[in-house]
Amino acid sequence: MGKPSAGGRAVRGALVALSLAAFCGPTLAQGNPADVPITSVEVAPGLYVLQHPTSGNVGVSVGEDGIILVDDQIAPLSEKLKEALKKISDRPIRFLLNTHWHGDHTGGNEAFGKAGVVIVAHDNVRVRMSSEQVLEAFGRTVPASPPEALPVVTFNDAVTFHVNGGEIHAYHVPPAHTDGDAVVEFRQAGAVHMGDLYFNGMYPFIDVSSGGSIDGVIAAASRVLAGLDDDATVIPGHGPLSTKAELTAYRDMLQAARTRVARLIAAGKSADEIVAEKPLADYDEAWGKGFINPEQFLRIIYDSLTAKR
Repeated sequence: MGKPSAGGRAVRGALVALSLAAFCGPTLAQGNPADVPITSVEVAPGLYVLQHPTSGNVGVSVGEDGIILVDDQIAPLSEKLKEALKKISDRPIRFLLNTHWHGDHTGGNEAFGKAGVVIVAHDNVRVRMSSEQVLEAFGRTVPASPPEALPVVTFNDAVTFHVNGGEIHAYHVPPAHTDGDAVVEFRQAGAVHMGDLYFNGMYPFIDVSSGGSIDGVIAAASRVLAGLDDDATVIPGHGPLSTKAELTAYRDMLQAARTRVARLIAAGKSADEIVAEKPLADYDEAWGKGFINPEQFLRIIYDSLTAKR
């Protein structure tokens, strides 16, 4: 991994709050996250999404073959997540598929792994979870995960689960949010889980230090859109359930942001100068009130476009 740019170093302090939100959860500063309920939304027969403000959205396929999970929130919520699952189905949890390695999506791996659930992820997810990682945007070191939390089945390109009367198909996209992202298609339900490739209604966090890039996120969104029916349900990593039209607006915003920042970089502007120009002012009201504020997003794009690969 290369050293962070000057822009990346300057934004570290400002990203501390995001670090807590993404890896500990915003409610930890206010109290025990287990005091906040996990909400359940039925997407289609046999498909649910479990949501909590501290963590990524969890996809849940239920049926005669058991429960298949997509992601599992932060570690302190593991028992609460199990309780929420029991309200949906009394079937056993058979598989857990991680969309990427970040702790707000893999924090429950250890608990589920110890319970005998088979954990599945892209090859790079196991690699990153197996060793200490440095999140340069946060100036934070993440220790290696315990053996029980690691994926025991990994894939390079794609994997398909033939379960619950249908197919759950996961495929890897080139480096985008990280270098180990997977898109998960619930084919019979007409739904797709995008993990943190999609932050619905907000500027996304792109983990450049984990191989992520703005170009990769744009390409991933375009690839998903190309295969979506108009009435498909899109499950984002964070935010409410979404639609093809909303994902299109997100992709278009990313393309415009990338173009504007790239133009300023080509003109010799520094990260600080780009922030001062506020090139995304017309987008900030709609997109700049989530995990990432407008300044942070500009610096992430700058770091992505100037990173040495």
